[in-house]
Amino acid sequence: MDIIQVISSLDKIYGGPSRSVPHLCQSLTKNNCDVTLLSLKSKTPNIPSSSTRVKTKLFDYLPPRKLSYSSPLIKELEKAQCDIFHGHGLWQLPTHYMAKVSRKRKIPYLITPRGMLEPWALQQSKFKKKIFFKLFQYTDLKQATCLHATAKNEYESIRKLGLTNPVAIIPNGINTNTYSPIPISNKRHKDKRRILFLSRIHKKKGINFLIEAWSKVHTNFPDWEVLIVGIDEDSYRSVIERQIYSLKLENSIKISEPIYGKAKVKLYQESDLFVLPTHSENYGIVIAEALSCGLPVITTKGTPWEELNQLNAGWWIDIGTHPLIKALKTALSLDDKEREKMGTLGRKLICEKYSIESTGKMMKDVYSWILNEGPLPACVTIS
Repeated sequence: MDIIQVISSLDKIYGGPSRSVPHLCQSLTKNNCDVTLLSLKSKTPNIPSSSTRVKTKLFDYLPPRKLSYSSPLIKELEKAQCDIFHGHGLWQLPTHYMAKVSRKRKIPYLITPRGMLEPWALQQSKFKKKIFFKLFQYTDLKQATCLHATAKNEYESIRKLGLTNPVAIIPNGINTNTYSPIPISNKRHKDKRRILFLSRIHKKKGINFLIEAWSKVHTNFPDWEVLIVGIDEDSYRSVIERQIYSLKLENSIKISEPIYGKAKVKLYQESDLFVLPTHSENYGIVIAEALSCGLPVITTKGTPWEELNQLNAGWWIDIGTHPLIKALKTALSLDDKEREKMGTLGRKLICEKYSIESTGKMMKDVYSWILNEGPLPACVTIS
Protein backbone atom coordinates (compact mmCIF):
# COMPACT_ATOMS: atom_id res chain seq x y z
CA MET A 1 0.00 0.00 0.00
CA ASP A 2 1.56 3.29 -1.14
CA ILE A 3 0.45 6.39 0.77
CA ILE A 4 1.41 10.01 0.15
CA GLN A 5 1.03 12.39 3.10
CA VAL A 6 0.95 16.16 2.51
CA ILE A 7 1.37 18.98 5.04
CA SER A 8 2.28 22.60 4.36
CA SER A 9 5.04 22.74 6.98
CA LEU A 10 6.97 20.39 9.24
CA ASP A 11 8.70 23.24 11.03
CA LYS A 12 8.94 22.82 14.80
CA ILE A 13 7.52 26.31 15.35
CA TYR A 14 4.10 25.11 14.22
CA GLY A 15 3.59 22.82 17.18
CA GLY A 16 1.51 19.64 17.25
CA PRO A 17 0.91 18.83 13.55
CA SER A 18 4.62 19.10 12.75
CA ARG A 19 5.15 16.23 15.21
CA SER A 20 1.96 14.23 14.92
CA VAL A 21 2.11 13.86 11.13
CA PRO A 22 5.65 12.38 11.15
CA HIS A 23 4.51 10.14 14.03
CA LEU A 24 1.63 8.91 11.88
CA CYS A 25 3.96 8.27 8.95
CA GLN A 26 6.34 6.27 11.14
CA SER A 27 3.53 4.19 12.63
CA LEU A 28 2.21 3.40 9.14
CA THR A 29 5.59 2.09 8.03
CA LYS A 30 5.56 -0.20 11.06
CA ASN A 31 2.24 -1.50 9.72
CA ASN A 32 3.78 -2.37 6.33
CA CYS A 33 2.78 0.74 4.39
CA ASP A 34 5.10 2.58 2.02
CA VAL A 35 4.86 6.24 3.01
CA THR A 36 6.11 9.40 1.30
CA LEU A 37 5.82 12.67 3.20
CA LEU A 38 5.62 15.85 1.10
CA SER A 39 6.03 19.30 2.61
CA LEU A 40 7.65 22.70 2.04
CA LYS A 41 11.14 23.74 3.06
CA SER A 42 11.56 25.42 6.43
CA LYS A 43 14.29 26.33 8.91
CA THR A 44 13.78 23.57 11.50
CA PRO A 45 11.68 20.75 10.01
CA ASN A 46 10.72 17.62 11.94
CA ILE A 47 12.01 15.11 9.41
CA PRO A 48 11.44 11.43 10.27
CA SER A 49 14.63 9.46 10.71
CA SER A 50 15.75 7.45 7.67
CA SER A 51 15.57 4.36 9.87
CA THR A 52 11.77 4.68 9.91
CA ARG A 53 11.55 4.10 6.13
CA VAL A 54 9.49 7.28 5.64
CA LYS A 55 10.56 9.01 2.43
CA THR A 56 10.49 12.77 2.99
CA LYS A 57 10.59 15.39 0.22
CA LEU A 58 10.70 19.15 0.87
CA PHE A 59 9.93 21.70 -1.82
CA ASP A 60 10.61 25.37 -2.53
CA TYR A 61 7.66 27.76 -2.51
CA LEU A 62 6.77 31.31 -3.42
CA PRO A 63 5.95 33.93 -0.79
CA PRO A 64 3.81 34.73 1.10
CA ARG A 65 4.44 31.83 3.47
CA LYS A 66 0.81 31.80 4.63
CA LEU A 67 -0.36 30.66 1.19
CA SER A 68 2.59 28.41 0.36
CA TYR A 69 2.26 28.11 -3.41
CA SER A 70 4.76 25.58 -4.74
CA SER A 71 4.88 24.51 -8.40
CA PRO A 72 7.49 21.78 -7.62
CA LEU A 73 5.09 20.28 -5.08
CA ILE A 74 2.24 20.37 -7.59
CA LYS A 75 4.40 18.60 -10.20
CA GLU A 76 5.29 15.93 -7.65
CA LEU A 77 1.60 15.38 -6.85
CA GLU A 78 0.78 15.08 -10.52
CA LYS A 79 3.37 12.37 -11.20
CA ALA A 80 3.57 10.51 -7.88
CA GLN A 81 2.40 6.88 -7.88
CA CYS A 82 0.24 6.02 -4.89
CA ASP A 83 -2.95 4.33 -3.76
CA ILE A 84 -4.16 7.15 -1.49
CA PHE A 85 -3.38 10.81 -0.81
CA HIS A 86 -3.73 12.12 2.74
CA GLY A 87 -3.58 15.89 3.42
CA HIS A 88 -3.19 17.62 6.77
CA GLY A 89 -4.39 21.10 7.69
CA LEU A 90 -6.60 23.65 5.93
CA TRP A 91 -6.56 27.16 4.49
CA GLN A 92 -3.29 26.69 2.61
CA LEU A 93 -2.50 25.63 -0.93
CA PRO A 94 -0.56 22.35 -0.45
CA THR A 95 -3.60 20.46 0.87
CA HIS A 96 -5.85 22.16 -1.69
CA TYR A 97 -3.66 21.11 -4.61
CA MET A 98 -3.42 17.60 -3.20
CA ALA A 99 -7.22 17.40 -3.24
CA LYS A 100 -7.45 18.96 -6.70
CA VAL A 101 -4.87 16.59 -8.19
CA SER A 102 -6.49 13.62 -6.44
CA ARG A 103 -9.83 14.35 -8.05
CA LYS A 104 -8.21 14.88 -11.46
CA ARG A 105 -6.32 11.59 -11.21
CA LYS A 106 -9.27 9.75 -9.59
CA ILE A 107 -7.18 8.73 -6.59
CA PRO A 108 -9.01 8.61 -3.21
CA TYR A 109 -7.96 11.19 -0.65
CA LEU A 110 -8.41 11.99 3.03
CA ILE A 111 -8.16 15.32 4.82
CA THR A 112 -7.29 15.78 8.47
CA PRO A 113 -8.36 19.32 9.56
CA ARG A 114 -5.91 19.33 12.50
CA GLY A 115 -8.18 21.51 14.63
CA MET A 116 -8.72 24.14 11.96
CA LEU A 117 -12.50 23.65 11.90
CA GLU A 118 -12.93 24.20 15.63
CA PRO A 119 -15.16 27.21 16.54
CA TRP A 120 -12.30 29.18 18.15
CA ALA A 121 -10.02 28.59 15.17
CA LEU A 122 -12.69 29.65 12.66
CA GLN A 123 -12.98 33.02 14.39
CA GLN A 124 -9.30 33.79 13.74
CA SER A 125 -8.66 35.56 10.38
CA LYS A 126 -12.39 35.07 9.88
CA PHE A 127 -12.77 37.11 6.68
CA LYS A 128 -9.93 35.28 4.88
CA LYS A 129 -11.30 31.89 5.88
CA LYS A 130 -14.78 32.75 4.62
CA ILE A 131 -13.33 33.58 1.21
CA PHE A 132 -11.18 30.45 1.08
CA PHE A 133 -14.10 28.32 2.26
CA LYS A 134 -16.21 29.48 -0.68
CA LEU A 135 -13.38 29.37 -3.21
CA PHE A 136 -12.05 25.87 -2.55
CA GLN A 137 -12.00 24.63 1.03
CA TYR A 138 -15.59 23.41 1.26
CA THR A 139 -15.32 21.58 -2.07
CA ASP A 140 -12.06 19.91 -1.03
CA LEU A 141 -13.62 18.72 2.22
CA LYS A 142 -16.96 17.68 0.73
CA GLN A 143 -15.40 15.57 -2.01
CA ALA A 144 -12.86 13.82 0.22
CA THR A 145 -13.29 10.05 0.31
CA CYS A 146 -13.00 10.23 4.09
CA LEU A 147 -12.22 12.86 6.71
CA HIS A 148 -10.05 12.18 9.74
CA ALA A 149 -10.82 13.67 13.16
CA THR A 150 -8.47 13.19 16.08
CA ALA A 151 -11.28 13.35 18.66
CA LYS A 152 -15.07 13.37 19.00
CA ASN A 153 -15.28 17.15 19.33
CA GLU A 154 -13.54 17.55 15.96
CA TYR A 155 -15.98 15.05 14.42
CA GLU A 156 -18.85 17.17 15.74
CA SER A 157 -17.32 20.33 14.25
CA ILE A 158 -17.12 18.57 10.87
CA ARG A 159 -20.79 17.58 11.00
CA LYS A 160 -21.89 21.10 12.06
CA LEU A 161 -20.56 22.39 8.75
CA GLY A 162 -22.93 20.09 6.88
CA LEU A 163 -20.24 17.66 5.73
CA THR A 164 -21.64 14.14 5.39
CA ASN A 165 -18.45 12.26 4.40
CA PRO A 166 -17.36 9.18 6.31
CA VAL A 167 -15.25 10.34 9.27
CA ALA A 168 -12.54 8.26 10.94
CA ILE A 169 -11.97 9.21 14.58
CA ILE A 170 -8.37 8.26 15.34
CA PRO A 171 -6.25 10.04 17.95
CA ASN A 172 -2.65 11.07 17.41
CA GLY A 173 -0.18 8.43 18.49
CA ILE A 174 2.65 8.78 21.00
CA ASN A 175 5.90 6.84 21.11
CA THR A 176 5.58 5.64 24.68
CA ASN A 177 9.14 4.32 24.69
CA THR A 178 10.46 7.84 24.10
CA TYR A 179 8.05 9.58 26.49
CA SER A 180 8.49 7.57 29.66
CA PRO A 181 8.34 8.48 33.37
CA ILE A 182 11.10 8.52 35.95
CA PRO A 183 10.65 7.60 39.64
CA ILE A 184 9.45 10.49 41.75
CA SER A 185 12.47 10.04 44.02
CA ASN A 186 14.66 11.14 41.11
CA LYS A 187 12.87 14.50 40.97
CA ARG A 188 13.51 15.52 44.52
CA HIS A 189 16.96 16.94 43.87
CA LYS A 190 15.21 20.14 42.78
CA ASP A 191 14.70 23.06 45.17
CA LYS A 192 11.11 23.45 44.04
CA ARG A 193 8.38 21.37 42.50
CA ARG A 194 7.47 22.46 39.00
CA ILE A 195 4.28 23.29 37.12
CA LEU A 196 5.07 23.01 33.42
CA PHE A 197 3.40 24.75 30.49
CA LEU A 198 4.91 23.60 27.19
CA SER A 199 3.33 24.76 23.95
CA ARG A 200 3.33 27.72 21.61
CA ILE A 201 3.30 31.06 23.45
CA HIS A 202 0.12 32.33 21.83
CA LYS A 203 -3.13 33.88 23.07
CA LYS A 204 -5.01 30.71 22.09
CA LYS A 205 -3.19 28.72 24.77
CA GLY A 206 -4.70 30.57 27.75
CA ILE A 207 -1.36 31.37 29.41
CA ASN A 208 -2.92 34.53 30.86
CA PHE A 209 -5.31 32.31 32.85
CA LEU A 210 -2.37 30.40 34.32
CA ILE A 211 -0.60 33.62 35.35
CA GLU A 212 -3.77 35.08 36.87
CA ALA A 213 -4.53 31.86 38.73
CA TRP A 214 -0.96 31.58 39.99
CA SER A 215 -1.13 35.13 41.37
CA LYS A 216 -4.02 33.98 43.60
CA VAL A 217 -2.48 30.76 44.94
CA HIS A 218 1.32 31.05 44.87
CA THR A 219 1.72 32.40 48.41
CA ASN A 220 0.13 29.20 49.76
CA PHE A 221 2.57 27.02 47.83
CA PRO A 222 6.04 28.57 48.21
CA ASP A 223 7.77 25.30 47.27
CA TRP A 224 6.31 25.42 43.73
CA GLU A 225 7.28 27.33 40.59
CA VAL A 226 5.83 27.77 37.10
CA LEU A 227 7.88 27.22 33.95
CA ILE A 228 6.49 28.43 30.61
CA VAL A 229 8.31 26.90 27.64
CA GLY A 230 7.59 27.55 23.98
CA ILE A 231 8.18 29.53 20.86
CA ASP A 232 6.91 33.09 20.79
CA GLU A 233 4.11 33.62 18.27
CA ASP A 234 2.65 37.01 17.28
CA SER A 235 4.89 38.65 19.93
CA TYR A 236 2.65 37.27 22.66
CA ARG A 237 5.59 36.63 24.97
CA SER A 238 5.92 40.37 25.62
CA VAL A 239 2.24 40.45 26.63
CA ILE A 240 2.62 37.75 29.27
CA GLU A 241 5.94 39.16 30.48
CA ARG A 242 4.19 42.45 31.25
CA GLN A 243 1.45 40.52 33.03
CA ILE A 244 4.00 38.61 35.13
CA TYR A 245 5.81 41.79 36.16
CA SER A 246 2.60 43.69 36.90
CA LEU A 247 1.57 40.90 39.30
CA LYS A 248 5.10 40.72 40.81
CA LEU A 249 5.47 37.03 39.91
CA GLU A 250 8.90 37.17 38.27
CA ASN A 251 10.45 35.15 41.11
CA SER A 252 8.07 32.21 40.71
CA ILE A 253 7.26 32.20 36.97
CA LYS A 254 10.03 31.69 34.42
CA ILE A 255 9.80 31.75 30.63
CA SER A 256 12.14 29.63 28.54
CA GLU A 257 12.88 29.23 24.85
CA PRO A 258 11.51 26.09 23.16
CA ILE A 259 13.44 22.87 23.51
CA TYR A 260 13.25 19.66 21.52
CA GLY A 261 14.21 16.01 21.50
CA LYS A 262 15.73 14.42 24.58
CA ALA A 263 15.92 17.76 26.40
CA LYS A 264 12.16 18.17 26.08
CA VAL A 265 11.50 14.66 27.36
CA LYS A 266 13.80 15.34 30.32
CA LEU A 267 11.84 18.51 31.08
CA TYR A 268 8.58 16.56 31.22
CA GLN A 269 10.19 13.89 33.40
CA GLU A 270 11.58 16.39 35.90
CA SER A 271 8.30 18.31 36.26
CA ASP A 272 5.49 17.53 38.70
CA LEU A 273 2.33 18.86 37.06
CA PHE A 274 1.41 19.83 33.50
CA VAL A 275 -1.02 22.66 32.75
CA LEU A 276 -2.51 23.63 29.37
CA PRO A 277 -5.35 26.16 29.98
CA THR A 278 -6.12 26.46 26.26
CA HIS A 279 -9.13 27.93 24.48
CA SER A 280 -9.17 25.21 21.82
CA GLU A 281 -7.29 22.05 20.78
CA ASN A 282 -8.44 19.33 18.44
CA TYR A 283 -6.20 16.94 20.38
CA GLY A 284 -3.31 18.53 22.27
CA ILE A 285 -0.30 16.31 21.64
CA VAL A 286 1.61 17.89 24.54
CA ILE A 287 -1.07 16.53 26.89
CA ALA A 288 -0.46 13.01 25.61
CA GLU A 289 3.31 13.49 25.92
CA ALA A 290 2.98 14.74 29.50
CA LEU A 291 0.68 11.86 30.47
CA SER A 292 3.05 9.36 28.87
CA CYS A 293 5.82 10.81 31.06
CA GLY A 294 3.71 10.18 34.16
CA LEU A 295 2.53 13.75 34.84
CA PRO A 296 -0.95 14.58 36.10
CA VAL A 297 -2.51 17.14 33.76
CA ILE A 298 -4.80 20.13 34.18
CA THR A 299 -6.43 21.19 30.93
CA THR A 300 -9.68 22.69 29.73
CA LYS A 301 -12.87 21.61 28.04
CA GLY A 302 -11.44 23.26 24.94
CA THR A 303 -9.61 19.94 24.56
CA PRO A 304 -11.04 16.40 24.13
CA TRP A 305 -9.44 15.05 27.31
CA GLU A 306 -12.53 14.24 29.40
CA GLU A 307 -10.81 10.96 30.28
CA LEU A 308 -8.63 12.86 32.77
CA ASN A 309 -11.60 13.16 35.11
CA GLN A 310 -12.98 9.71 34.34
CA LEU A 311 -9.69 7.94 35.14
CA ASN A 312 -8.42 10.28 37.88
CA ALA A 313 -5.37 11.16 35.79
CA GLY A 314 -5.88 14.92 36.07
CA TRP A 315 -8.44 17.70 35.85
CA TRP A 316 -10.61 18.58 32.82
CA ILE A 317 -11.99 22.02 33.66
CA ASP A 318 -13.98 24.91 32.25
CA ILE A 319 -11.98 27.58 30.42
CA GLY A 320 -10.95 30.54 32.57
CA THR A 321 -9.12 31.70 35.67
CA HIS A 322 -11.47 30.62 38.44
CA PRO A 323 -11.78 26.94 37.45
CA LEU A 324 -7.98 26.85 37.14
CA ILE A 325 -7.52 28.34 40.61
CA LYS A 326 -9.66 25.55 42.07
CA ALA A 327 -7.80 22.82 40.17
CA LEU A 328 -4.38 24.19 41.12
CA LYS A 329 -5.30 24.31 44.80
CA THR A 330 -6.40 20.68 44.66
CA ALA A 331 -3.40 19.45 42.66
CA LEU A 332 -0.77 21.26 44.71
CA SER A 333 -2.31 20.14 48.00
CA LEU A 334 -1.76 16.48 47.11
CA ASP A 335 1.37 14.77 48.31
CA ASP A 336 3.98 13.38 45.93
CA LYS A 337 2.68 9.82 46.12
CA GLU A 338 -0.87 10.87 45.25
CA ARG A 339 0.32 12.81 42.20
CA GLU A 340 2.54 9.88 41.21
CA LYS A 341 -0.47 7.54 41.36
CA MET A 342 -2.43 9.89 39.08
CA GLY A 343 0.53 9.99 36.71
CA THR A 344 0.63 6.20 36.59
CA LEU A 345 -3.03 6.12 35.58
CA GLY A 346 -2.36 8.69 32.86
CA ARG A 347 0.58 6.68 31.52
CA LYS A 348 -1.62 3.57 31.44
CA LEU A 349 -4.24 5.45 29.39
CA ILE A 350 -1.69 6.52 26.77
CA CYS A 351 -0.13 3.06 26.49
CA GLU A 352 -3.49 1.37 26.03
CA LYS A 353 -5.23 3.84 23.73
CA TYR A 354 -2.83 6.39 22.26
CA SER A 355 0.32 4.48 21.42
CA ILE A 356 1.85 5.04 18.00
CA GLU A 357 1.43 1.34 17.18
CA SER A 358 -2.33 1.22 17.81
CA THR A 359 -3.16 4.47 15.98
CA GLY A 360 -1.08 3.44 12.95
CA LYS A 361 -2.96 0.14 12.76
CA MET A 362 -6.29 1.99 12.89
CA MET A 363 -5.30 4.32 10.06
CA LYS A 364 -4.09 1.45 7.90
CA ASP A 365 -7.46 -0.26 8.42
CA VAL A 366 -9.17 2.91 7.17
CA TYR A 367 -7.00 2.95 4.05
CA SER A 368 -7.74 -0.74 3.44
CA TRP A 369 -11.48 -0.10 3.69
CA ILE A 370 -11.25 2.83 1.24
CA LEU A 371 -9.42 0.56 -1.23
CA ASN A 372 -12.03 -2.20 -0.78
CA GLU A 373 -9.41 -4.42 0.81
CA GLY A 374 -10.95 -4.63 4.25
CA PRO A 375 -14.19 -4.22 6.27
CA LEU A 376 -15.56 -0.94 7.64
CA PRO A 377 -13.41 -0.13 10.70
CA ALA A 378 -15.12 0.56 14.02
CA CYS A 379 -13.47 4.01 14.11
CA VAL A 380 -15.31 5.16 10.95
CA THR A 381 -18.72 6.82 11.15
CA ILE A 382 -20.59 6.97 7.86
CA SER A 383 -23.65 9.00 8.94
